[in-house]
This record gives sequence, structure tokens and C-alpha cells, in this order.
Amino acid sequence: MFAKVDVNGNDAHPLFRFLKKERPGFLGSGIIKWNFTKFLIGRNGEPIKRYAPTVKPEDIQDDINDALAAARD
Repeated sequence: MFAKVDVNGNDAHPLFRFLKKERPGFLGSGIIKWNFTKFLIGRNGEPIKRYAPTVKPEDIQDDINDALAAARD
């Protein structure tokens, strides 16, 4: 993504509509509450996991390594 896009509402970008549908988040609301919400995407393009804005990137290192290892199997 190289431009500002909407992530919620009727004008939400198709990528974010897909991500929110596959990984709806807290209580299944589907809303992205803040702009530092993170999604881990597998090599096959499928969302693996969603992370809250407060989760630091270094805290998801194990999940990333697991995803990379699974992709080799």
C-alpha cells in the first residue's frame, strides 16, 4: 500500500475488507480501531493472525518464524 486508504466503513479498501472478514478481531467486531493493528499473512496469501495495536512487532517474531517454517513443509 502506497497511499492512504479507508480501512473501515463503506469505502474500506478491498484488502482490509478481506482481512477483517478473515480475522475479525475483538468480539468479532471486524473494526480496525487504530492504525497500528497488524496482520500476519502466510505465503499463500491467507491471513494467519491479527494483532492489537499495542502488540510490538518484536512480540510477534515467534509467530513469524512459525509461519515461515510451516511454509517450508
